[in-house]
Amino acid sequence: MSDAMTAMLERRSIRKYKSDMIPRETLESIIEAGLWAASGRNKQAGMILAVTNRALRDKLSAMNAKIMGAPEGHDPFYGAPVVLVVLANKEVGTYVYDGSLVMGNLMLAAHELGVGSCWIHRAKEEFESEEGKAILRELGVEGDYEGVGHCILGYADCDMPAAPARRGGNVFWAE
Repeated sequence: MSDAMTAMLERRSIRKYKSDMIPRETLESIIEAGLWAASGRNKQAGMILAVTNRALRDKLSAMNAKIMGAPEGHDPFYGAPVVLVVLANKEVGTYVYDGSLVMGNLMLAAHELGVGSCWIHRAKEEFESEEGKAILRELGVEGDYEGVGHCILGYADCDMPAAPARRGGNVFWAE
């Protein structure tokens, strides 16, 4: 079995992380994999906001928790030290799909490099807010982007979750 197929079958979402920072070179490799995701008509609508700054990471966590209605102090990023926010250019017709493929590549690359990951939602709502738009402006991001998801990254502080059985009835052959 190929390394890619093995990663697809073995990767699991991690929901408990050590505080250890991921080396920059490892993050750059994961990000590069995300940027090489397939995209509709090669428009490459996806964009990655790589957050390693603790203050910004915590601000995004608080925004996310508020959107989900969680109690103050809840961390929807499960302690992960890195958040890769995937946004996509709304001017491209396939932007949501393109951004989703970026997310998939990020998580598979992280697994291959021994880094845990999990897709956290509510990026759309975060970056539709005035606070989210202000963050993008402060970072020099121009254009009309929609948040697709947060790919949280870190070293697992738990055992690898077991793979649930695949449910049947999801394939129909037309031969």
